[in-house]
Amino acid sequence: MEGGTINILTSLNSTYGYVRVSTREQNEERQLIALREVSVPDANLFVDKQSGKDFDRPQYQRMVRKLKKDDLLYIKSIDRLGRNYEEILEQWRVLTKEKRIDIVVLDMPLLDTRRGKDLMGTFLSDIVLQVLSFVAENERTNIRQRQAEGIAAAKARGVQFGRPPAPLPPNYHSAYLRWKAGAITCTAAAKECGMPLSTFRYRAELYEKPGHEKNWPP
Repeated sequence: MEGGTINILTSLNSTYGYVRVSTREQNEERQLIALREVSVPDANLFVDKQSGKDFDRPQYQRMVRKLKKDDLLYIKSIDRLGRNYEEILEQWRVLTKEKRIDIVVLDMPLLDTRRGKDLMGTFLSDIVLQVLSFVAENERTNIRQRQAEGIAAAKARGVQFGRPPAPLPPNYHSAYLRWKAGAITCTAAAKECGMPLSTFRYRAELYEKPGHEKNWPP
């Protein structure tokens, strides 16, 4: 009985799950549910949340330090391992070749290193991984391109993004005209308006755009 208990605990302790989400996609619960369904103990679940601007993953690094040969790691999808094609392949190499653990990708049953331990099985798994990593990276690139095209098209239609600029001070028009006429310096004009010099110059550029005249005070 005691030996059986030890074996069960050992089995549980060698099974891990990793979750990664950005602060924009709060879907860690979906990943956690999937990992718990394959009996990953809560003590061995590691979760990283990142801003999207960086890829600092302290929980992932902590988990990797704990992994031992023949441990088993579950992830929901292949892109949890990295931001791009190169990172995914590099992490797969580190985990399977250096740490010598098994990986199961729940969204892609073909990516289960427990199956096909022979040379052909390993070869097929690596091929599938490379194809999937490339597809995931290509899709992210396409999404970014579509977003950029959408933003460009919206701007062409006159759609404004971000917060609207603050209202100009009442004396801006007068200070602007005297500055353009050479009666005062740009620094003096900005000081009169209570604005930083860089802001005064930026607003002057907007002020001079065609069509802006309709907003000028009489």
